[in-house]
Amino acid sequence: MGSSSSPLCSSSNNLNLHFVFIPLMAPGHLLPMVDMAKLLARRNIVKVTIVTTPLNSIQFKETIERETQSGSPIQIQLVSFPNAESGIPEGCESLDTLPSIDLAKKFMVALSLMQRPLEDLYEKLTPTPCCIIYDKHIICVADIARKFNVPRILFDGTNCFHLLCNHNLHVSKVYETLSPQEMFLVPGIPDRIGLRRSQLPGIFNPGEDEELNACREQVRAAEADAYGVVVNTFEELEVEYVKEYKKISKIWCVGPVSLSNKDDLEKAIRSKRHSDEDSENRYMKWLDLWPPSSVVYVCLGSLNRVTPEQLIELGLGLEATNRPFIWVLRCAYRREEMDTWLSESGFEERVKGRGILIMGWVPQVLILSHKSIGAFLTHCGWNSTLEGICASVPLVTFPLFGEQFYNEKVAVQLVQTGVSVGAESVVHLGEEEKRVVQVTRENVKDGVEKVMGQGEECDKIRDRARKYGTMAKRAIEEGGSSYCNMSQLIEDIVRMTKA
Repeated sequence: MGSSSSPLCSSSNNLNLHFVFIPLMAPGHLLPMVDMAKLLARRNIVKVTIVTTPLNSIQFKETIERETQSGSPIQIQLVSFPNAESGIPEGCESLDTLPSIDLAKKFMVALSLMQRPLEDLYEKLTPTPCCIIYDKHIICVADIARKFNVPRILFDGTNCFHLLCNHNLHVSKVYETLSPQEMFLVPGIPDRIGLRRSQLPGIFNPGEDEELNACREQVRAAEADAYGVVVNTFEELEVEYVKEYKKISKIWCVGPVSLSNKDDLEKAIRSKRHSDEDSENRYMKWLDLWPPSSVVYVCLGSLNRVTPEQLIELGLGLEATNRPFIWVLRCAYRREEMDTWLSESGFEERVKGRGILIMGWVPQVLILSHKSIGAFLTHCGWNSTLEGICASVPLVTFPLFGEQFYNEKVAVQLVQTGVSVGAESVVHLGEEEKRVVQVTRENVKDGVEKVMGQGEECDKIRDRARKYGTMAKRAIEEGGSSYCNMSQLIEDIVRMTKA
């Protein structure tokens, strides 16, 4: 592997290298790309430009300003979001701010309408970019890269287990003749991993919305001739899957990128869209009151649309654990019903003192790094899964949609730092009423007890969590596997520019 001190890279330290990052406008996609951009720019041999829309820039502007003040060659460039042309209300420039899930299709239209503004901006950038790293859902970037003859690299916010499973399922078509609940073994992978068709991502397990299904196919088709894939994982986490996927595609594992945020201030300002400093101080001080590894942290992601019935079961399960907890309860879906239950059921009064409910955004990386956190009940979005692993925190897994059932397998079966609460099926966006409750209060209580209780199995889970947390930190340090892979990425692009 390369290193940042190689002759090839050191000869390029006049910043003629210019990497452009184009993240999808959704927190779970945008923030890891910003983290990676920061890590790349800190090498001081590459100029980095992050391209986004004005409202999306607000949430990470402060952290980039901190980078530039320290001398890092990184900048933000803005393009307007086509609200009027796409039919999306003004003030909505991110997936998680859409007032209705029905607007998701219009959001995809908006992404395609950004092609011309992105091209106009590209032509003004200096020096001329030598690489575009972008989220695969912004499919117009493929056309832009071809027009300007610049290599494009997909940023994959998941892992090599997911990439390999998807590839092998596409090739084998093994899932096509199965009923939704029928279990099958994923073919051609290093471990015996069983899944149901109902747990697969929408590309294999489509919902009823034909337009969204067509969008998924378009996204996959646009991936075809990318130069390679940058993956937010580290090799030690999934050694055999990295090795196998390298036979299929050029990849660079450069994560966990969230570890670019070293101190508490960096962790706190990583995203500031919904920041409330007084609230942050309040619940961090509350965490200080509890013994090490005693608090359950619960967050089901920024795009979840969990039904009130399911959230109530989750809350009653947390109550039954008799353990302190922080529950990030965004309640984006049928909010009024959940508010009514909270006000009328007496739940908040019963858990007063040992339970904190938060309705907005939280600095998750900061919370997970607190010594009092003993378990993370998560929807298994890859960012959250990996952030839990980095913090050496055992996981209680409750996947909802997308590739989250894959990520559950990584936590529960591959690295064995988590336990499942028993969710059995993907819940497609817009189809929440089909599966009102999948996980009972008893499932929640049992899952928490399996990682926070007493006994040999609990101890083994916690020991493994500590081991992988240490590995993660080493991976991005100088000389670590991800550090060297980022050096290799730079060298590969240097070779292309000289060819």
